[in-house]
Amino acid sequence: MTAHAGVDAPRLILRLEGLALFILATTAFTYTDLSWWFYAVLFLAPDLSFVAYTAGPRPGAAVYNAFHSTLGPAALTGLGLSLDHSMLLGLAAIWAAHIGFDRMLGYGLKYASGFNDTHLGRIGLKSAGV
Repeated sequence: MTAHAGVDAPRLILRLEGLALFILATTAFTYTDLSWWFYAVLFLAPDLSFVAYTAGPRPGAAVYNAFHSTLGPAALTGLGLSLDHSMLLGLAAIWAAHIGFDRMLGYGLKYASGFNDTHLGRIGLKSAGV
């Protein structure tokens, strides 16, 4: 099977899942009664994990993936539900919305070979043949 210039069906499905996660998590945030300023300020917080790439691609990918996997927000949601704690639920919703937004744009979990190598395919200028 050869690669196509466009988005193939599995990647399209993964991007649509990202869109669904973004919409659902953002909608869930509305039920927390927390400020939208809180959402806006923390939405990009998981991207601070980029700093780990200063230690190299392997630790960078590990830290980036830890902050861009749905496991963290899922665990935080479980904790927030069990404690009936809206702040934890709000943080989980923001975190999940960020991950969904990234997936929708085609940014996936990283491989240790380099930042541009993701589970959704290669990203960046070289991936587009530029």
